Amino acid sequence: MARGAKGEQALDAGAVDGAGDGTQAFRDDFVGRFAAYWQSQGRPKAEGRIVGFLLVADRDAVSAEEVAEGAGVSRGSVSQSVRRLRELGFVTLVEAPDSRSRLISMDEDVWGGFLRNERSYLRQQRDLAASALERLPGLGESSRTRLHNMYDYMTWLDGYHDVLLEHWEEYKAARPRRSTRNRTEGPPDRQDPRD
Repeated sequence: MARGAKGEQALDAGAVDGAGDGTQAFRDDFVGRFAAYWQSQGRPKAEGRIVGFLLVADRDAVSAEEVAEGAGVSRGSVSQSVRRLRELGFVTLVEAPDSRSRLISMDEDVWGGFLRNERSYLRQQRDLAASALERLPGLGESSRTRLHNMYDYMTWLDGYHDVLLEHWEEYKAARPRRSTRNRTEGPPDRQDPRD
C-alpha cells in the first residue's frame, strides 16, 4: 500500500488489505480519489469527500453524523457542504423515520440532475457577459470578442440541454438491466454513447 500526500493511504483498484476483502479500504480510497478530482475542478475538498462517500453509501439516506464519519470530515463541514450540494442538485434532505432530524440522500441519477441544474449556471454566465458588453462599451476588440464568445457559448450550450437530457434518458433506457442487489456483479460492459 503506497502512502500519498499527508500520509493518506493510496490503493490500486484491486488492492486488498490484510484484514479482509478490502471493501472498506477501497471505499476510503474511492472517497479520497473522488475528492481529489472534485478539488482539481475548483470545489472544496470536503465537499468532494462527502459526494464520494454518498456515491458508495450502502443506504439511500444517511445522517449527518454518518456522513462526517464516512467522509472523514467535520460535522460543521457536512452542514456547510450539504447546503452547497443541495443548491447544485447533488443531494436532498429527507425526513428520518421515527425522528425529527433529516437524512442526507443522493438521487440515483445525480448526473442527470446536475445537467438539469447546470442550466441556471449557463444563463447566469450568459447574462454576465451581456452586462459587460452593455456596461463597458469602450472595451477593445479582443475583449469584446471574448465576451461575445462567452455569451454565444453559454447560449448555444443552453440550447442543447433538452437534447442532451433526451439522449441521456434514451441511453439509460437502452442499457442492459442491472440488479442493484447483486453485489458480486462486476462493472457493466462499456457502451459507446454514440452506438
